Amino acid sequence: MPEKTLKFLVPGGEATAGPPIGPALGPLGLNVLQVVEEINKQTSEFKGMRVPVEVIVDTETKSFRVKVGTPTTAALIVKEAGIEKGSGQPNREFVGNLSMEQVIKIAKLKMPDMRVKSLKAAVKQVLGTCLSMGITVEGKLAKEVTREVDEGKYDDLIAEAEKQ
Repeated sequence: MPEKTLKFLVPGGEATAGPPIGPALGPLGLNVLQVVEEINKQTSEFKGMRVPVEVIVDTETKSFRVKVGTPTTAALIVKEAGIEKGSGQPNREFVGNLSMEQVIKIAKLKMPDMRVKSLKAAVKQVLGTCLSMGITVEGKLAKEVTREVDEGKYDDLIAEAEKQ
């Protein structure tokens, strides 16, 4: 069965049959509106964010399946912090603050896409992104919080989140 995989970056829950989806799927003989409906259904929880989506098409039977990725770490941070974008001067100008619980939530969401062995390592990656975006965590610099994670201050919180 010949399969064709098409990759798109779509706004969560707001994909349309227009470019880039329509022109790519039209020649394959698929019902484009059906595909768009499925994409919107699966990406609705990421409203307002750009989401990577893969459409795998069986060219013989004209069937398809949709695989949804997760938005970028930065997009998830922007959503959690309730801001429009990161800081233009991340070390001097801070635009938002996250709780450690929010950082762990983002790390758990992104973990399948990261090359990390533990949730603690994923948390440290998210903290690194916070640092480069001018986001404080628990009212402190992300660098400081990363040091605290290394020292084990948040081990109980991270272990609790791993169980959920």
